[in-house]
Amino acid sequence: METTAGLTFRDATDADVDTLVALVESAYRGDDSRAGWTTEADILDGQRTDPEGVLAVIKSPDSRLLTVERDGQVVACCQLEHRGTYAYFGMFAVSPTLQGGGLGKVIIAEAERIARETWGVTEMHMTVISVRDDLVAWYERRGYRRTGEMTPFPYGDERFGVPQRDDLQFELLVKPLV
Repeated sequence: METTAGLTFRDATDADVDTLVALVESAYRGDDSRAGWTTEADILDGQRTDPEGVLAVIKSPDSRLLTVERDGQVVACCQLEHRGTYAYFGMFAVSPTLQGGGLGKVIIAEAERIARETWGVTEMHMTVISVRDDLVAWYERRGYRRTGEMTPFPYGDERFGVPQRDDLQFELLVKPLV
């Protein structure tokens, strides 16, 4: 466990699954997500994740699901996955009522530090829905660059949501960790 800026970072356990599913859902889906700026409610309905998906990340030997607490309450999470020379950053969620106050910046910087120090990786990769211009711009301000490398959205697989438009795809963003 590490403490930074009044936040406690720890690896998620099986006991955190329901709390983390609720956090991720609240940050991206439904009316609750509209309290924050990361909502995907206008482009996707349905679920963002499920207990099985969260548990799989917790159990994966090459992954860490960082749980972020403030005053004993889970306020954010993010996945780090070791993939050779780089780490993959995903499942990033900050409680919608706490978004916009700088918490995300602190968390992503700490996640980058942990990945660099734990695995010795030289890059962080992530995928973002390409039409999320505000979110892509936020990551660009953190040093990530657009690669133009696209992956199709998994239309028809409701584990990833129910698309409200037909132009969704994921773009790879990359940041050197030096």
